Amino acid sequence: MRRIAETAMHMFVERGFEAVTIAEVAEAADVAVNTVYNHFRVKEDLVLPPSEASAGRLAEIVAARAPGVSAARAVLDRLRDEIRQRSRTVGLSPGFGRVLPMMLAAPTLAARLRDLGEQMVAELAELLTAETGAAPGDPVPGLVAAQIGWVHSLLYGEIGKRTVAGERPDDIAEAALTLLDVVEGLLSEQVLTYATRKDA
Repeated sequence: MRRIAETAMHMFVERGFEAVTIAEVAEAADVAVNTVYNHFRVKEDLVLPPSEASAGRLAEIVAARAPGVSAARAVLDRLRDEIRQRSRTVGLSPGFGRVLPMMLAAPTLAARLRDLGEQMVAELAELLTAETGAAPGDPVPGLVAAQIGWVHSLLYGEIGKRTVAGERPDDIAEAALTLLDVVEGLLSEQVLTYATRKDA
């Protein structure tokens, strides 16, 4: 599966996402077309596999937080960890500078990224509603989820902008950590402490 995805990514970067067919990917990877579809339901999954580009990402981070940690703090801490590790999850892996422009140039991939962000916020809002016991129609869980989603999206946008500009990953990481510090200072205390997990 990894070989298929890596073959496809190389072809997409060289020729453009829309110019490459699944049949061409299969031929280059020396597998049958059906084999590609067995692992990747649609062509976009070759670039954004559901296992890595999950709509449940924010909700999963928050659900796994330790006692005494709020929803926003859990996400901020995870993002900082991923930046420090130069994680592929936040776009700091080698070669991403060529991948991102290809993704943004493909309408279906760009749309999928937007949809993914909206789905992340929706799933987080649902989790926060359940965890806090918020009444039906209470807007607070959705508003907090939207602000956390905004932070997540803002960070990815900043990393993407600097990546396309050709900045070094270490410089991008430093700028991203600074941005998170600034953003954290702008978030209200209500957001930063909302849904703090009680001690076990």
